[in-house]
Amino acid sequence: MNSAEIRETYLSFFEAHAHRRAASASLVPGPGDTSTLLTVAGMQPFKPYFLGQETPPGQRMTTSQRCFRTPDIEEVGLTKRHLTYFEMLGNFSFGDYFKEQAIEFGWELSTSADGFGFDPEQIWITVFGGDEELGLGPDDEAIELWKAQGIPEERIVRLPRKENFWQGGPTGPCGPCSELYFDRGPDFGGPEDRPGDDSDRYLEYWNLVFMTYELHEDNSLTPLPAKNIDTGMGLERMAAILQGVDSVYETDLLRPLIDLAEELSGKEYGSDPKVTRAMRILADHSRGLAELIGDGVVPSNEDRGYILRRVMRRAIQQGRVLGLETPYLGRFAERVIETLGEVHPQLETERKEILGWVRSEEESFGRTLERGTELLNQLIADATASSTSWISAEDAFQLHDTYGFPYEVTRELLAEQGLAVDDAGFEALMEQQRERARSGGSNGVADRHDAVISFVGGAPQTRFVGYSDLGAQTSVAAAAAVEGETDQSLLKLEESPFYAEGGGQVADSGRLSWNGSEAEVIDVYRVGSDQALRIRGAVPEPGTRVQASVDHSDRHATMRNHTATHLLHAALRERLGTHVRQAGSAVRPDKLRFDFTHGSRLEPEDLRFVEDRVNGWIKESAAVRAIEMERTEAEALGAMALFGEKYGDWVRMVEVDEISRELCGGTHVANTAEVGLFTILSEGSSASNVRRIEAITGPAAIDLFQQRSAQLERAGEFLGSAEDVVGAAERLSERLKELEKVASRQDAAAAGDRAGELVEGAEEVGGIKVVVGSLGETADQKQLLTIADQVQQKLGDSAVVLGGAAAGKVALVGSFSPGAVERGLSAADVIKAAAAVVGGGGGGRPNVAQAGGRDPDKLDEALQTALTAINAGLA
Repeated sequence: MNSAEIRETYLSFFEAHAHRRAASASLVPGPGDTSTLLTVAGMQPFKPYFLGQETPPGQRMTTSQRCFRTPDIEEVGLTKRHLTYFEMLGNFSFGDYFKEQAIEFGWELSTSADGFGFDPEQIWITVFGGDEELGLGPDDEAIELWKAQGIPEERIVRLPRKENFWQGGPTGPCGPCSELYFDRGPDFGGPEDRPGDDSDRYLEYWNLVFMTYELHEDNSLTPLPAKNIDTGMGLERMAAILQGVDSVYETDLLRPLIDLAEELSGKEYGSDPKVTRAMRILADHSRGLAELIGDGVVPSNEDRGYILRRVMRRAIQQGRVLGLETPYLGRFAERVIETLGEVHPQLETERKEILGWVRSEEESFGRTLERGTELLNQLIADATASSTSWISAEDAFQLHDTYGFPYEVTRELLAEQGLAVDDAGFEALMEQQRERARSGGSNGVADRHDAVISFVGGAPQTRFVGYSDLGAQTSVAAAAAVEGETDQSLLKLEESPFYAEGGGQVADSGRLSWNGSEAEVIDVYRVGSDQALRIRGAVPEPGTRVQASVDHSDRHATMRNHTATHLLHAALRERLGTHVRQAGSAVRPDKLRFDFTHGSRLEPEDLRFVEDRVNGWIKESAAVRAIEMERTEAEALGAMALFGEKYGDWVRMVEVDEISRELCGGTHVANTAEVGLFTILSEGSSASNVRRIEAITGPAAIDLFQQRSAQLERAGEFLGSAEDVVGAAERLSERLKELEKVASRQDAAAAGDRAGELVEGAEEVGGIKVVVGSLGETADQKQLLTIADQVQQKLGDSAVVLGGAAAGKVALVGSFSPGAVERGLSAADVIKAAAAVVGGGGGGRPNVAQAGGRDPDKLDEALQTALTAINAGLA
């Protein structure tokens, strides 16, 4: 079977057994999942279903989920099976079937002629062998169920927690698992090998997780609301088995990339360990980087952007190992799009952006790699010469911190030479750097988060009515005190007009009133599709009827800014290109902040275009509509799904005529005219390859416009023409240029006079005319250089040193003729000695040098030092 047939066989089998097929989620986890930076398992998008926080669209589901893991990144290329990017086929049960049926499904699909058709004698099973720390014994139930399928006792292996207890992170849903292994025969290992050994004979191809518990930070377990099933079959590993190849790299999923590496390098895969490793890394990392960029991740020095940058740089470095001529990484990205674009259409959609980021990173890192490799080679040579087996953490840190050379690359290149580096020492230096950059501390957000989730889960779900109503007569569903706060409480309403913070939009504020009492709503927490209010003041009892009122002014200002954010996004994509994607936002009543992917600062004309375009759409009075529909329908209409957001099958699309379509749960004005006026306040860098624009709308923008108009009018008064401020400024500018020319001519004349005086005072020492003098408290570096050059040209063979003290800072210059240099004098040495006297430093060449200093009172002493040095050199 080819990989497409394997994928379809799996998904079709479970569809035939009442599972709902779902598309792969993004490699970027949804905003409520902070357990990992990237999607690491097929079950990860379904965590809220396993935890009972949300209702799944079906009790049985099946997917082919794109995953990315980095813990074993240094093993990639060395083994036949390790990958960073892979597809995980999975079937899931949310409180429906459990161990018995999951095992039956696994056995039927593995061995049936309509499935994968394995010889039952070649299948081995592993089960959880128990763990004292968790307080769990061996999974005897799973053993008996496998025996019922015909698996003999001798082909069932009990393994410890590390191997057969699944958890997706330090906390969260977890449970014992049972894995299916395929025996590839004696050609791949010895008779003593067993599943779980570090060998290639037994290849794990399917993991059945019996999701039973929630793991907490203290390593304790509590039962999940229901017993669930989560399974994972690695598509690449199954392809290696069914295609009868030696490794995952020789399957139809990765072999096209290996072929490209052979074509470009002229080297043969398998001919040399270094060549094989380099080709494998290029193949794996090319797939991963294309998929990550396709999902909106851009290279940076933080979080998931750093993971992307790391795999890109490893791929670039391994291309150098193969001797590939740059640029080459884009060729690999194109091959990925060709082979996976039909299955993962976002690769084709984002082709331009993928290739653009690849080209940019290869160009920038190529320069870093050349310089860093040169320095690292010198460190390796020094270590070899001194017969040491390591380089210092300080040297590795300097490569990283000063030259931008990744520590991972340093470590790998050292390992190839049989050298090591002090990991602990390097990490200590990094922590010192982090400590210097770190500010603030813990504010108990994690504890508050857990408390809110617990509170929300204990009461019926709140129905949000705030899209259409800013007030509601409703009842209190639950109330609880906030730990550590005497006047604040958590509250749940049956219906709520208050918007809970999400999608970049801040939460509403407002008031609750009942029976002559009232409370202030100071925050609204989002928990999935539910919410809780944080209030200050009196606390109504559960069941009390209350009037809930949203602050109209703040809500409407926020709505203006949210609609303006969508318009800004559209204008940026129109001006800069479709690589622009939202990378974060903050929509508040006072202003909006929009982060977006782009590799360089915006020019003034870009900002003028964007601002004018948004205001043009505002003047058009374009209708703004929010429509609920199937996600597939919204995507067919071109609606943008925002980076890092999680969407279900039923979505809310916000449409601004034909200008913008985005999936969005926020609140918006009904017409762009309500935005009023849009003004950009600033544009700058938010992170590597991410820009940030801050802007204001409505009354705030009008206030700023009036303020600027008043300032312009005042400037016109100073310029003498309030009606034609620009013309008056242009005339003043021309006048200033004329005056500068006059001043320049006067300065040149004065410099000529001063040069003449210095020439007349020159002394001859050993055939070289020497001038050392001070030009006083008004001479700066530029003036000193001009006069020194004039003096030296008039004197011929000469050594000239001049000093000045403009603005309280010492400036020193030296200008030596070729004849003086031939006599052994060096302007750089003389100026360096003089600069030390005034507490400064500098440098230059033997014929010309300059320096600065902090102590003007010692200028004369410094010049005397220079004269002494010149005389000693000519003696």
